[in-house]
Amino acid sequence: MSKMSIVLPAYNEEGNILLVYETLKNLLDSHHIQFELVFINDGSKDNTWNEIKKIKDSRCIGINFSRNFGKEAAIHAGLQNATGDCVVVMDSDLQHSPSTLIEMHELWLSGYDIVEGIKNSRGNESIVHKLLVKTFYKVISKFTHFNLANSSDYKLLDRQVVNELNQLKEKNRFFRALSFWVGYKQTTVNYDVQERISGHSKWSFRALFQYAINNITSFSTAPLQIITLFGCIYLLFAFFLGSYVLIKYLAGNSLEGFTTVILLTLIIGSTLMISLGIIGIYIGKIYDEIKGRPNYIIQERTNNHEMDN
Repeated sequence: MSKMSIVLPAYNEEGNILLVYETLKNLLDSHHIQFELVFINDGSKDNTWNEIKKIKDSRCIGINFSRNFGKEAAIHAGLQNATGDCVVVMDSDLQHSPSTLIEMHELWLSGYDIVEGIKNSRGNESIVHKLLVKTFYKVISKFTHFNLANSSDYKLLDRQVVNELNQLKEKNRFFRALSFWVGYKQTTVNYDVQERISGHSKWSFRALFQYAINNITSFSTAPLQIITLFGCIYLLFAFFLGSYVLIKYLAGNSLEGFTTVILLTLIIGSTLMISLGIIGIYIGKIYDEIKGRPNYIIQERTNNHEMDN
């Protein structure tokens, strides 16, 4: 019988760990699905790791990072340590509807390699947060040419897909887009975001902004192409302005416009600084890649596989 692995990244989720374990265990046992739960403690500052160690079930693996490496690193670690014939990535706060797992599993059995969870709604989020998220996905979808609208990390992957993702050498990963990039036979399921039982979202505006910049630059060179576009626009503008100034000069009418010169200098100067900043981001990513440091460091593991159920 095939086995499903469920990767559960966790950061400060002490109130949800045992609940998500009991919920998933009861759900999957009731549908006679063999499973494995892979909890990844991403450097939590609370008692998340202690809660994971309380689970005495040979079908559960606990991995503790030496510090906070981020959700992408936690997902990467989960995929590398999962042993199932199919692997599901889902949040450990139960906002990803557990019942959707059954539909995902059935679609996988019918021959799909990737089952993408699509949100019907974003749940109880502020209008500003929803607007920012919507804008980000419009931008990233345009840059990557993949439709990431309403997508999430909640998805099922066949073992062959997981093996392909594990072979990728890049350090700066964007899991949501990589699952589209690998191809294979894909389908979607819709789900409603559930309310949190415990804790609160770890995504601040600053964290979301950094996440957006990192993922856009990790998966697309479009920002660099925009710099080239700006350069062409300014070159064209300089040609026409220079021609106009030259004509006025030859006609004996020199132009006066100190304010205009200052404004042009400020506009061009600020654009150049932004352009250098974008280039700097890409150079920084190249620097991170060539250093060859691991995406994460595992400090401790649970040994549940040595125990009886």
